[in-house]
Amino acid sequence: MQEDLAARDIEELCEQAAALRDRGKGKTVSYSLNVFLPLTRLCRNVCSYCDYRISEPPGEDFFLSPDEVLAAARNGEKAGCTEALLVTGDKPEMRYPEARRWLRDHHLDSTAQYACAMARLVLNETRLHPHTNAGVVNRGELAELKLVNASVGLMLETTAERLSQSGKAHFQSPDKVPQARLDFLARAGEMRIPTTTGLLIGIGETRQERQDTILAIRRVHENYGHIQEVIIQNFKPKSSLHGTHAAAQIASVPFSEILWTCAAARLLLGPCLNLQAAPNLVPRAWLTACLGAGINDWGGISPVTPDYVNQDSPWPPLAVLKQETEAAGFHLRRRFPVYPEFIDWLQPLLKERLMRDVDEDGYVRTASAC
Repeated sequence: MQEDLAARDIEELCEQAAALRDRGKGKTVSYSLNVFLPLTRLCRNVCSYCDYRISEPPGEDFFLSPDEVLAAARNGEKAGCTEALLVTGDKPEMRYPEARRWLRDHHLDSTAQYACAMARLVLNETRLHPHTNAGVVNRGELAELKLVNASVGLMLETTAERLSQSGKAHFQSPDKVPQARLDFLARAGEMRIPTTTGLLIGIGETRQERQDTILAIRRVHENYGHIQEVIIQNFKPKSSLHGTHAAAQIASVPFSEILWTCAAARLLLGPCLNLQAAPNLVPRAWLTACLGAGINDWGGISPVTPDYVNQDSPWPPLAVLKQETEAAGFHLRRRFPVYPEFIDWLQPLLKERLMRDVDEDGYVRTASAC
């Protein structure tokens, strides 16, 4: 479908998107239970909307220590989680001398290498399955991550180059240049790594620019077939962004725009690609409408850690998510950080490990679920 969807009626779009989702995914809606491990909140980018990045190193705590990572991972394991979500800022060593020294003192060249080491630690010491988002990493780092991760992630966010101009959301954020992120997605595809990506909406982009971003993701996926899910994530103003912060004055994106983007993504990406909306970023009353716009996944939620990217937005209780999903006529199922259709892509040892907990459909075995 190549038509311009920007001016289409939202109700009509949602109806078509929901029918397309039902054709490809049936009435199954998935989620993952995870523990969020913010390995470092330092980042060389200065995106105006970001609440994950901290601008000053907190004393000597530039990175979570291995002991802290393992303690949090074990806490998640005890709570029944199956995913370890490892997140870093983008190349903080290129902005902060302190980060470079810390990495050097630990015999590492990059933050991505540390993420790889912590994923390996989690694999060796727990039953969790790592999913890492370490920003735009190079081919060698990606090859290392492939060996210890069920999947990797990088939000494309937008292909609108104008948002990198002065005064815009991605000004002075070199790793948010669209081509750099598209190149990463292509590398991951060439290396056959199940990959999560998505859009960030409400940061100054237009509907047409969102459509262009969706089409860019589609082109990458058509080349390699490795995009396991696309997230439609709405920017939500945060209480911590105040004063002269550029994003402090941005209003929440209208609910209609979330629905339009979900529906447009489903129509442009087709019936089979997994489409996600974040249930902690929309009010409970909107969850059913998101399902009606063609999504089939709620993403990762955690019983033990906050969403460090959106700390003002707690995860909904799993019971609430289940109730809303089932009331809309869907069956909620728990997945791993790799979707069922991509399990065969895993490295042999990773696949063997995951198969201990998988059911006949590729989801988390009921006896193991929370």
